Amino acid sequence: MTQRLTTSAGCPIADDNNSISAGRRGPLTFDNFQLFEKLAHFNRERIPERVVHARGTGAYGSFTLSRSLSEYTRADFLQHLGDETEVFVRFSTVGGGQDSSDYARDPRGFAVKFYTREGNFDVVGNNTPVFFLNDPQKFPDFVHSQKKNPRTNLPDAARMYEFWANHPQSLHQMTILMSDRGIPLSYRHMNGYSSHTLGFWNEQGERYWVKFHFKTDQGIRTVTNDEAQSLPAHGAQQDLVEAIDFGEFPSWTVKVQILSEEQARSFPVNPFDLTKVWPHKLAPLIEIGKLTLNRNVDNYFAETEQATFAPSNLVPGISASPDKMLQARLLAYQDAHRYRVGVNHNQLAVNAPRCPVNHYQSDGSSTGIQNGEVNYYPNDQRDLPRPDPSVQAPPLPLLGDAWVGTFSQDDEDYFSQAGELFRLMNPEQQGQLFDNIGGGLAQATPSAQERMLDFLNRADPNYAQGVLQAMRQHVPAANTA
Repeated sequence: MTQRLTTSAGCPIADDNNSISAGRRGPLTFDNFQLFEKLAHFNRERIPERVVHARGTGAYGSFTLSRSLSEYTRADFLQHLGDETEVFVRFSTVGGGQDSSDYARDPRGFAVKFYTREGNFDVVGNNTPVFFLNDPQKFPDFVHSQKKNPRTNLPDAARMYEFWANHPQSLHQMTILMSDRGIPLSYRHMNGYSSHTLGFWNEQGERYWVKFHFKTDQGIRTVTNDEAQSLPAHGAQQDLVEAIDFGEFPSWTVKVQILSEEQARSFPVNPFDLTKVWPHKLAPLIEIGKLTLNRNVDNYFAETEQATFAPSNLVPGISASPDKMLQARLLAYQDAHRYRVGVNHNQLAVNAPRCPVNHYQSDGSSTGIQNGEVNYYPNDQRDLPRPDPSVQAPPLPLLGDAWVGTFSQDDEDYFSQAGELFRLMNPEQQGQLFDNIGGGLAQATPSAQERMLDFLNRADPNYAQGVLQAMRQHVPAANTA
């Protein structure tokens, strides 16, 4: 049976090709309610794009647990071998807008929403284990420096390197970004990381610190700058959609690193510093399961574009950590979603938990049906939602006699791990790194060049020398530091 075309309110439509007019050649009349609805909706079809991670694609799948973590966490979906949890994963570039390319030299977002039986748990990470910053005070400035020049609206490498030259904490992530892994061939051929340190806590109230790793089963594959220019701007999205449509379901082996609170106190690096990795020899990877994507979205806008991930989506048994960047994201991400999608974004199908939701939040734009007359707590109704003290996370002690204030992290070592990463690269990989940095750094101011080369020298003298030589291929030697 043919379905009847209707308005959004369900009223049948007799003619969807012709507007109502005063005669064949006359003006339109004010009773064109069907036309008005179409035009008004069309004017509102787009919501503001994300400031970061604007260009992306997503798919549904499942996470299957292969190792119980009950000794570390009471999180419901990490208890029993073979348990499956539905997931939605969104991949993205970071700095560019919707008009940018899937093949920009840029980190890639790797966000996983676990629809658990006790609420949604979101791992909002990247394809790199570290980030450019360890204090959120600088995040808006960093993003501004990486985006187009506000006057010319053109990419500006000088601005990027000027920021990095003022922030040595960026050196480790910059080394990864400018390496041969800086441009993934596809979203299927890259790893994902929580990057942040999260907390686990078990039934005994014992706390552990954890990092999540998603290791691609398709293998790491990347492209060079020259190869990227020949690829279609939508290539990574097309690759993921077609792979799933053809039954080639991509998968990732999920692993974790875990530290006890005692181990964290004596760890050789700050375990809550987002610019540093945990050495695997001190915190070995533990395999815990498999993540597989097997279903594309039915509507890109309704699902992928309106998907909202937030580090504050935590479930009993998983908590935040003192990671300063993570602490700020607990507020900033939910706030961005309320602005961009709406205060009731969690009622959209792609974001809605797969478990009962009971709260006293009221009204707001695009709200669904709300139950009952009571929208406050506490109340005298025994059958209405009440807090459950059993899901309270254990208290987190502060370090010593902690004082409230601003604390500089300038005395941290931001060079050793970047140097270690550089020395792991073979000569060909180092050559790509030199060329990728040299081409951009050559456009920076002499002052920024001098500071950047000093950072590189502290990481490894050969690193600095290689970049300096690459710079000289782009500008006369007199213009370099």
